[in-house]
Amino acid sequence: MSDLNIKGHLSMASANIMWGLMSPAAKIAMSSTTIAPLIMVDMRVAGAAILFWISSLFFKHEHVPPKDLLLLAGAAMIGIVLNQGCFIVGISYTSPGEGSLITTTMPMWVMILAWIILHEPITAKKAGGIALGAIGAIILVVGSTSANATAKNPALGDLIVLAAQLSYALYLTLYRNFIKRYSLITLMKWMFLFATMAMVGITLPSLLDTQWGNVSQTEWTAAGYVVIFGTYFAYICVMTGQKILRPTIVGMYNYVQPVTAACMGIYLGMEQFTISKCIAIMLIFSGVYMVTTSKSAQTTKNGMADK
Repeated sequence: MSDLNIKGHLSMASANIMWGLMSPAAKIAMSSTTIAPLIMVDMRVAGAAILFWISSLFFKHEHVPPKDLLLLAGAAMIGIVLNQGCFIVGISYTSPGEGSLITTTMPMWVMILAWIILHEPITAKKAGGIALGAIGAIILVVGSTSANATAKNPALGDLIVLAAQLSYALYLTLYRNFIKRYSLITLMKWMFLFATMAMVGITLPSLLDTQWGNVSQTEWTAAGYVVIFGTYFAYICVMTGQKILRPTIVGMYNYVQPVTAACMGIYLGMEQFTISKCIAIMLIFSGVYMVTTSKSAQTTKNGMADK
């Protein structure tokens, strides 16, 4: 299946649009501090686990041997617990703008790890595409960051968000071939179950102390978006894309998140459409196209790219 497969690209674009809307939703859900950052992660992984296990009732059962269950547990720790935990906690300390800026480094880490682990070449075209996308994303984020944005500890928050990007890049690279063994639902139900077990084991005292009656309707709605769209549907889309596209291309779609944030800001009247935003969006999608059409690790002598 070619890297130009429409299904893969639509899936990754959809996932990152939903993730782009998740940062403000998570901020709203945690606005009164009743829902602590790690409790938000609990709600996210447990809610998604329930949805994936219910969904599995409508699909053919797949047997997963113990060895592969251990691998799925490892994937859950890297791709869900560390990624989601670090992202939510980091966002609670830093501003949304700075958090979005840090997420633009993820494609670079994917490219480096894919080179080290998968021996995928770093071509001039691929590096140039990532650089174009990064420049466009930075223009969007810097132009969208409010001067009076508050943050409890920006430096700490930025480092934690960076850890989230590194863990996700490592997951994309290490598990690129493994995830092709099983269906999407089988992978997700086990990964989110293991992630839930790990998170609840860490946060059980905080879960018991949370005053759930103090959570407002607005906060419940925002948390519901994070669980249903920012996690359940987003992971369905990203796993679909990951099965089809190369890790570097999957990582490049991270740049869609600041585009989504900018467009939402314009729609809500919080930002204005400017020439710089237009140029930034063009740079981002030009970069995505360059990486998409670059050569993969297993380019054959007759010029056919890895599929």
